[in-house]
Amino acid sequence: MKAIVDSRKCTVCGVCSDVCPSGAIELKETGIEISEDCTLCGMCVDTCEFGALSMPEVGKGPSGDLSAYQGVWVFAEWREGVIHKVSHELLSAGRKLADKRGVGLSAVLLGYRIETGVAEELISYGADQVYIVDNPELAHFTDEAYSKVVVELVRRKRPEILLAGATSIGRSFVPRVAASLQTGLTADCTDLDISEEGLLLQTRPAFGGNVMATILCPHRRPQMATVRPKVMKPAKLDGRQGRIEYPTVPEECFRSRVEVLEVVPEKDQTAKLTEADVIVSGGRGLRKGENFALVEEVAHLINGAVGASRGAVEEGWIPPSHQVGQTGRTVAPTLYMAVGIAGAIQHVVGMQGSQVIVAVNKDPQAPIFDVANVGVVADLFEFIPAFVRKIRRERGEG
Repeated sequence: MKAIVDSRKCTVCGVCSDVCPSGAIELKETGIEISEDCTLCGMCVDTCEFGALSMPEVGKGPSGDLSAYQGVWVFAEWREGVIHKVSHELLSAGRKLADKRGVGLSAVLLGYRIETGVAEELISYGADQVYIVDNPELAHFTDEAYSKVVVELVRRKRPEILLAGATSIGRSFVPRVAASLQTGLTADCTDLDISEEGLLLQTRPAFGGNVMATILCPHRRPQMATVRPKVMKPAKLDGRQGRIEYPTVPEECFRSRVEVLEVVPEKDQTAKLTEADVIVSGGRGLRKGENFALVEEVAHLINGAVGASRGAVEEGWIPPSHQVGQTGRTVAPTLYMAVGIAGAIQHVVGMQGSQVIVAVNKDPQAPIFDVANVGVVADLFEFIPAFVRKIRRERGEG
């Protein structure tokens, strides 16, 4: 699909071609031509003062009686007996959405041998009700079983909004849920709100982080979104009371063509970047890949994880799994140390939730200092070795 052109109104002014971020609009002698590269972002439609461009209708018509869908649901991710922190964040955000809509907030919890204390934990973060499906076939995550169970519950209970974390598990099975329910899904959201019409406003970065797009799903239910960890603030509400329900699910929902033989814990510390309390990140100021050893040494000394700017990743100095920013990981550690990072907005958005930000850059005008709590204007190749020596000396390591 692509944008539609009304040749009777088009004046071939070229404005649409200039604003198209995907380069899908080509000017011809008698009109414009839109290629299959069109992403339906709508920027050309918004800028055409002659009304010559429009968007094709997608999913025309509502899917049944939309008023039959009510309530906000959060998929509570449970791994090896522990609730993922993003579930706490989503419940806190979901509580605000549910209050705006005047509906209840429910958490969906899948697993095996789930203790009631886990459900009470979810209630303390805002849930009015917790649906628990406890089955041996859910002991280990599989796309097929998890998606079938969630689809069955949604069809039975009909929530109007369904949220999940943009984690490896959420990104894996939630699209299957959306496809089965024939509804839309907005991935990697950084903000959620309710419109005046009662629709879920789903905001996410687009086009490499250069545009923030707000997406609606007016004709399908539930409205579904995955949310990046660390972009919402969890708020525990002591003394809350809620209900716990154990719905019965047909046995065929637990059948999967995949058998999990073994679960091997991830040893790479980059996998825990979003959960780290201390992060030391390097940027293009390091000049070359081998200089990342300076960042790694500092991170090791202060028990931190290693991050990087988009520029450092694009140079090939460090794998993409370390990238912090709109197109990488969103983090909010207690301490974030930016070494040789200029501070482009795409990077800042991914780490500005950190409690303390320390920046090291030789350019006193670098934008990173606008968000830093502590700024060090110095050559990192002189400062970092001196900083490391001081730490080792105070620890008696030489």
